[in-house]
Amino acid sequence: MRWLARDRRPDAVLIAGPTACGKSALALRVAEMLGGAIVNADSLQVYRDLAILSARPADKDMAGVPHHLFGHVDGAAEYSVGHWLKDVGPCIDAICGRGLVPVITGGTGLYFSALTEGLSDMPAVEPAIRSEWRARLAAEGAPALYRHLQAVDPAAANLVPGDGQRIVRALEILQQTGRSITTWQGAGQAGPIADLDLAKIVLTCARDRLRERIGARFDAMMAAGALGEVERLAAQTLDPARPVMKAIGVPQLLSYLDGRLTLDEAVERAKVLSGQYAKRQDTWFRNQMDDSWERMDITPH
Repeated sequence: MRWLARDRRPDAVLIAGPTACGKSALALRVAEMLGGAIVNADSLQVYRDLAILSARPADKDMAGVPHHLFGHVDGAAEYSVGHWLKDVGPCIDAICGRGLVPVITGGTGLYFSALTEGLSDMPAVEPAIRSEWRARLAAEGAPALYRHLQAVDPAAANLVPGDGQRIVRALEILQQTGRSITTWQGAGQAGPIADLDLAKIVLTCARDRLRERIGARFDAMMAAGALGEVERLAAQTLDPARPVMKAIGVPQLLSYLDGRLTLDEAVERAKVLSGQYAKRQDTWFRNQMDDSWERMDITPH
């Protein structure tokens, strides 16, 4: 790691990468090495209801090193990148105030971009407009909406064609304001760590090896009680549109509980979807993260 050659320790360490690539283990090693505290930057690990299927760090690891913003949000709550940004700023200040190094780790790219670059002051979108575009996403799929975005707002169409959430966001902002989302971006405050001396690491892994890791991890999740976790979620009768209900593994295991899939089919579907998600994450990190990020390939050689 490049920062090991420095004369002084960094003010904060950022560790990003696709699912199942070993971020949590590396973050723990770095925190122990530097005298640090780990801060969650994964949009599913914030939910207290999703400890297993979000691959939240084990209790024994969290007991040994301070961990923050893990499992602090109820599954029924609205929680966005804006909410996380408001939570993480004071958290980082408090960690630094104790003389520790924040080690911020996760797989949610938008959390990292908001952290380093700030969050644009986007206008609020009316619920009816938001619901309309989310319904169209479910009915038509991300590639179809991407083609529509290319036609109506070419300036905003520099997104991954399969990134449904960002495509929908661009379309709803356009409908709400009559202006491209690109005209709103960059209008916000600087990120809360913009002035810190940062060590930034993004993990990569050969896709066949990452698929193996994903499969092994999902098997471990099942052995740890993932099915029971989904049963408890189902008992809460939450809105199916909530992020916690759409987390990979939840809809598939619900389909098993409803009798629509065998358990083997549900597990296999979840593994395939996890692999596809990891591919999208890797593409995002490759396209969005500049040369200030150190690439670390974890593929065995």
